[in-house]
Amino acid sequence: MSVSTHRRASGATLRGRLEGVDRSLPVWVATALAIVALMALPLAWLGYMSVGAEQGTTFGHYREVFRDEALRKALWHTLVLAFWTGLVSVALGAPLAWLTARTNVPGKKLIRALVMASFVTPPFLGAFAWVMLAGPNAGLLNRMWRDLTGATDPLLDIFTMSGLVFVVTMYTFPYVYIMLANTLALIASDLEDAAAIHGAGRLGVALTITLPLVAPAIVSGFILAVLQALALFGSPAILALPAGFHTITTQVWSFFHFPPKVEQAAAVSIPLLLATALLLLMQKRLLGRRGYATVGGKGGQRRTIALGIWRYPALAAVFVVMAGSIFLPYAVLAKAAFARAWAQPLTWSNVTLANFTFTLFEYSSTKAAILNTVELGLATATMGAGLAALLSYVTNRRLVVGHQLVAFLALAPVVIPGVVLAVALFIAYTRPPFVLYGTLAILFVAYLTKEMPVGYAQSDATFRSIPPDLEEAGRILGAGRLRVLRDVTAPLARSGIIAAWCFIFIGVIRELSASIILFTPNTRVMSVVIFDLKEEGQFGAIAVLGLAMLAMTFATVSVVQAALGRDVLGVKE
Repeated sequence: MSVSTHRRASGATLRGRLEGVDRSLPVWVATALAIVALMALPLAWLGYMSVGAEQGTTFGHYREVFRDEALRKALWHTLVLAFWTGLVSVALGAPLAWLTARTNVPGKKLIRALVMASFVTPPFLGAFAWVMLAGPNAGLLNRMWRDLTGATDPLLDIFTMSGLVFVVTMYTFPYVYIMLANTLALIASDLEDAAAIHGAGRLGVALTITLPLVAPAIVSGFILAVLQALALFGSPAILALPAGFHTITTQVWSFFHFPPKVEQAAAVSIPLLLATALLLLMQKRLLGRRGYATVGGKGGQRRTIALGIWRYPALAAVFVVMAGSIFLPYAVLAKAAFARAWAQPLTWSNVTLANFTFTLFEYSSTKAAILNTVELGLATATMGAGLAALLSYVTNRRLVVGHQLVAFLALAPVVIPGVVLAVALFIAYTRPPFVLYGTLAILFVAYLTKEMPVGYAQSDATFRSIPPDLEEAGRILGAGRLRVLRDVTAPLARSGIIAAWCFIFIGVIRELSASIILFTPNTRVMSVVIFDLKEEGQFGAIAVLGLAMLAMTFATVSVVQAALGRDVLGVKE
C-alpha cells in the first residue's frame, strides 16, 4: 500500500470515528466547567481559611467565634429578625395573594404593580426612607404626632428590633405573595364547591380545602422570607447598629474593619452558609412531597369569590400595606430630594434643586459610581443571562456527564448570603494566581455568582417548556446542535432569556451586601455611595441617588415587560 493510499484510509477512519461525536461537546463542557470554577474556588478557600492556621489545621477559629458573647447576641438577634420577618411576611403576603387570585377585589393590576414596586425596591433604601419617617427625634411621622397631640415621646421608633422587622418585612412579603398567587391561580374551585354543597361555610371551606392545598406554598414562602432576612445586610446596618445591636451579617462586616479578621469572618460564614442550605433543602423537600394538583386539573373552573360590600375595605387594607412599602417611603424620598431641609415642611422657600446639583455634579464619587453600576449591571446581566441559558440547556438536554451536579452548582449560590460570598471572594481573589481585589472584575464575579440562581431558574423553566422534538427535527435535516440552538431553540426561549436578563440587572443595581466588603475607593457602586452618604448625614443626596436607582430599575422593568408582553413577576391573571 502506498503512503498516499494509507493516509487516505487513515483520514477516512478518523472521519468515521468523528461522525458519531457531538462537535459542540467542547462548548457544553466549557459551560459546565465555568460554573464549577465560579463556585468551587471561592468556597474552597472559604472552608480552608476557616480551619487554616500557621501551625496547620485548627478549629480554634470556630471555638473563638462560638465563645464570643457579642457573636452569640448577634446570632440571637438574627434568629429573632428572621423568624418574625417570615411570620409577618406570610400574614401580609397570603391575604394579598388570595385577594388578587381568587376574589373580585378592584384594582388587581394596580395591586400587582405595587407588589412589583415593593419587590424591586432595595430594602436598604426603604430603611433610609423609614429613618426619615420614624426616627425618634426628626422623623416626619413623629413630628406630626407631637404637633397634633403635644406629646413629648415619639409615636414610633424605627431604631428597635420591631422597627427592623417592620422595614425588612415591607420588602420581603412579595416573595410570599408571588408563590401564593401563582399557587392559588392553579387551584380549581371544584373541591371548594363540593364542600359548600355539603354544607360547609366559607370559613370551613377555607380551612378544610383551600388551606391544605396551599399549605406547602405558605411554608415555602415563609422559608424564603426567613432566608432573605438571614442574608440581609443593608437594613440591619442602617437600623440595628444605631440601636446598639448587631446581626450576623453586620458582625461579619465588622471583621473587615482595620485590622481585618479574615479567619474569624470565614468561621462565622460557614455556619451561616450551612443554615441557609438546610432551610433551602427543607423547602425543596416540602415542595417535592406535596403538590398543588386538584381533581379539576388544568381545565378546572376557577370561581371568583364575590366580596360584596367588603370589596373596597379590602382594597383600603391593601393600600395600608402599600403605604408602608411604597407610598410613604417614596414620598419622603421625593420630598428630601427637593428640600433644603428635609425635616421641614416643603414650602416654596424650602424647595431647591441644589441636592441634584450637589449629588450629580459636585460630589466626587457619584459619576464614577453610576458608571460602575451601569457597566456592571449590563455586563453581568448579559453574561449571566447567556451563561444561565447555556447551563439550563445543558442540564435539560443532559449533554454532559454529571449534569445534575451542574444544575446543583447553578442554584447553589441561592444559599450563600451576600456577605458570605464576599468573604469567600475576598479570600480567593486577593492572592495569586487571581488577584482581582481592587478592580471591577471582583464585583463582576460576585454579582455573576450571586445572581446566577435567578437567571438559571428562569431559563430552566423556559427550556423545560420547549419540546426536544423540534430540535430533533432540525438535527435530522443535518443541522448541528449549536445551529439548532441558535435557529430553533433560542428564538423560542427568547422571552425567558430576556426575563432572566431583567432579574439579573435589577439584582446588580440593588446589591449592597457583597459590594460593601469588596469595593475600593475606585470601584464604588451606587449602593455603596448611598451607604457612605448616611455617615455624612447627606439625606438629600441619598434621596437623589435613591430616586435615580429606582428610575433605572423601573425603566428596565417597563422596557422588558413591553418586550415580553406580560408581567415580569410571572404572577398569573
